[in-house]
Amino acid sequence: MYWKAGNPAAASRTWRHVIDEVLKLKSGNTLIRWRTASQDKSLDPLRPLVLLETHSHHLLRVLEKGSVSTNLYLRRLHNFALDMSWLPWPVLPKKNWPIIRFKEKRAITHEEHEAIVARKPNPEWRAFYELLWATGGSQSDVASLTAEHVDRENRILSYPRAKTASVSRLRYGPEVEGILARLPRAGRLFPRLALLHEKHRAKLFRRRCLGLRIHGVSLHSYRYAWLERARRAGYPERFAQEVLGHNSKAVHRAYARQAKVLLPSLESFEKAEAGHILPFPEVAKDGPGRPAAEEA
Repeated sequence: MYWKAGNPAAASRTWRHVIDEVLKLKSGNTLIRWRTASQDKSLDPLRPLVLLETHSHHLLRVLEKGSVSTNLYLRRLHNFALDMSWLPWPVLPKKNWPIIRFKEKRAITHEEHEAIVARKPNPEWRAFYELLWATGGSQSDVASLTAEHVDRENRILSYPRAKTASVSRLRYGPEVEGILARLPRAGRLFPRLALLHEKHRAKLFRRRCLGLRIHGVSLHSYRYAWLERARRAGYPERFAQEVLGHNSKAVHRAYARQAKVLLPSLESFEKAEAGHILPFPEVAKDGPGRPAAEEA
């Protein structure tokens, strides 16, 4: 009663209002994902319900009928209402929310990648898959690459990620250089693929995999594959973060958790250290304790 008296709108504010307000704050691909999530049928019983009249069993019933996506986005809606002071206290305590369990995902293998490329006569699609394998980029980022993102003189590929706006930087080698040599030197690198929606590119990839009897992979599996390869090769985690544009180490550990690493013996490692043999020449130190790459 006191809450409603101090905030008259609280008496009529529903979960539909919360959803609408969240959508106003989103843009780009994030807005598309939120719009899709907001159409979840499991949320229908909740939409007309007034926030202050919501009890824990209301949320539990929705979570029972919903999917992992329902759990994820309902949490965000609940937290948004709390942050806006539209709820005086949590409707469902944090520890009582069902655990989010995503489906197990795996990396695409080199053999599977080779089979897909071999069965794709279109040169633009072939180069697209090859660049995904070589760089670990997301399908939307790679499809949107332009010639301006490529520094051919210094062999650097640098672009802002569509999802996080963080910058991904990669110093590429002969493999990527060969792929880029077959692509336009001005404008979009993939002029036709860039016009396709990400779901259509994913659907065409899935169709290709089914034709080859390859199961359990998606275009995102190329990112898992790149990180597993990086971990097996001993590629430093902070370098991998710079390449893929992620800000959290936890993401890398989750991506590469299945990679099998063959660790060197301590004796061989000590000898290499004593001989100043660094596995990455481009990060040899200029002075006391600061890598050349960081100095640059």
